[in-house]
Amino acid sequence: LQNVRIDPTSISFSMWKDIPVPFYMSVYIFEVLNPKEALQGAKPVLNQRGPYVYREYRYKTNITFHDNDTVSFLEYRQLFFQPDMSNGSEEEYVVVPNVLMMGAAVMMENLPNFVKLLLSGALAGLKQEAFMNRTVGEILWGYEDPLIDTINTLVPGLLPFKGKFGIFIEFNNSNSGLFTVHTGMKNISKVHMVDSWNGLKKVNYWRSNECNMINGTAGEMWPPFMSPTSLEFYSPDACRSMTLVYEQSGKFKGVPTYRFVAPKTLFANGTDYPPNEGFCPCMQSGIQNVSTCRLKAPMFISHPHFYNADPALVSAVEGLHPSKDQHALFLDVHPMTGIPMNCSIKLQLNLYIKRVSGIIQTGKIKPVVLPLLWFAESGSIEGSVLKQFYTNLVLIPSLMDYLQYIFLGLSVPLIISAAVLM
Repeated sequence: LQNVRIDPTSISFSMWKDIPVPFYMSVYIFEVLNPKEALQGAKPVLNQRGPYVYREYRYKTNITFHDNDTVSFLEYRQLFFQPDMSNGSEEEYVVVPNVLMMGAAVMMENLPNFVKLLLSGALAGLKQEAFMNRTVGEILWGYEDPLIDTINTLVPGLLPFKGKFGIFIEFNNSNSGLFTVHTGMKNISKVHMVDSWNGLKKVNYWRSNECNMINGTAGEMWPPFMSPTSLEFYSPDACRSMTLVYEQSGKFKGVPTYRFVAPKTLFANGTDYPPNEGFCPCMQSGIQNVSTCRLKAPMFISHPHFYNADPALVSAVEGLHPSKDQHALFLDVHPMTGIPMNCSIKLQLNLYIKRVSGIIQTGKIKPVVLPLLWFAESGSIEGSVLKQFYTNLVLIPSLMDYLQYIFLGLSVPLIISAAVLM
């Protein structure tokens, strides 16, 4: 118990403070093979490119212990491209939707026609089109676009940023918000459980108290003595708490584990799973509308290739091949300590595109939830860290457990003998 508390003297503290596990983020981008035809209403044909692999380093700063047995911290992520592990370079070009333009068009759909006409004229002057040919690096980490200033001029406040635009532009060298979690010093069953995030006990993105609740841990470790049922964590990337369910027991390099996976209801709509009604307005099951926490842009998250989603989403485009082996997420946790041994967390980002009356650049595009990219964050304990973990938190406790029974076995005859002599 002492070794899994958040305490500078515990064995797990250094693992918690500066995660020693080599994490990698693998990004797969969906290239649009028929942009001209899609603009005329044809079904988009997609081709998966990548992976583009990044070594991910995580470390905590501003670690502050409080009197109520909680600790606050900021966790930062740094990403470095790994050419030798990637299938392609950041300099290669890919045809993808013009996320900024298409997203803004849908966001402005209900504005007066003259505003849309102004935008359409500005887009023509800037030579903006529904699909763009950009490098992988530009798509992920940002590119200068005069359209940003134009939109901010036409509709002030629509885009709360300036300068560059990129899907992951705020992902690198950034933190995931101020977490305050329980240390477990007095109550071990609450260790790592989130007390607040950015000072909030719940968020206000969603339409129900249940969906707005911040449940579980920060997604790094869980309380010890886990039961084979479920685990929860709050994900700032998804703007919500997530519940994974127990699938099976196993071993990772000799360490006993419980495997937790996403239930089919994770991204189900409110019709198929009523508790998710608070995440609506919903479309088909298998995608979650995150526009309320993504600047009101028509963005959706899902499993990669719409795995576990309504088949209509897959059939609306060509080139998707959902499978459990490649696209399901999992988390293997040592149940005695609550420490993850092996994980692969996968998420897909999608953009809702459609023809918007008054904006000619949207052509005759049919309404579709178009996959942009998906990424997998994977890591496993290995090397000297695994050896130390196995020795201190698996081998020695097991040995102590066996010795307990040996001593108990030896004590029974002695107790009987003493009783007879008496």
